[in-house]
Amino acid sequence: MAPNKDHRANALRAANGRSRRRALSFGWLWEWAKVLPPAVLLFLVLRTFVVEAYKIPSGSMERTLLVGDFLLVNKWLYGAEVPYTHRRLPAVRAPQIGDILVFEWPTDPTKNFVKRLVGRPGDTLSMQGGALLRNGVPVRERYVSHTEPDVDPMTDEFRWQRGYLTNTAAAAEAGMPPIYRPSRDNWGPIVVPPKHLFVLGDNRDNSLDSRYWGFVPDSLLRGTPWIVYYSFTPDSAARVPWLTGIRWGRLGALVR
Repeated sequence: MAPNKDHRANALRAANGRSRRRALSFGWLWEWAKVLPPAVLLFLVLRTFVVEAYKIPSGSMERTLLVGDFLLVNKWLYGAEVPYTHRRLPAVRAPQIGDILVFEWPTDPTKNFVKRLVGRPGDTLSMQGGALLRNGVPVRERYVSHTEPDVDPMTDEFRWQRGYLTNTAAAAEAGMPPIYRPSRDNWGPIVVPPKHLFVLGDNRDNSLDSRYWGFVPDSLLRGTPWIVYYSFTPDSAARVPWLTGIRWGRLGALVR
């Protein structure tokens, strides 16, 4: 009888052990199941209304922002958009001259652009020899770089400006010829309409900006870059430049 009792006792202990292990296993899964949905919801809320990651794809903002910079964009400053409603949360403040903006490109809203704000509604803007004037006053732009100062292309893309010229007298005072022939470095004066913004790239000679395609409706604003959380040199000859070409000095840099 003893061997049978021992056998039953061992079988019972083994069954209890399997039950405990199964309970521990399902308990771990249950804990994760309870934590994961709130974490995902919190991430989606933060990404929608507070901060979002953004990558710099072109050199239009060099030297301020470099190709290969990864940014955190502050979305709540100008009032984040509530998805599927076309409504915005209350803004902390309106965009100010000099702010760097992330916005949906008016020509193709599926693409995001990053440029610097140089003109608000009602401002009169012009450019002479690559120098920006706002309301008739030359603007000091220490952040601007000129990579092709001896080239001043004149294309049909600038013709949209004719509908926003102040008047012939103002154009004459600004040194513009009677027949308006705008170029990259010589245009205006034009007036920024209500609820629109005029933006330029800091790399002034290599930037597809408002000079070419017009004003930015303020409804297309996404936010303003806050910090560079990661950066690497994308044209590095290394096999894994995202690891070996890290720009350590830019990590954590505030965007101004």
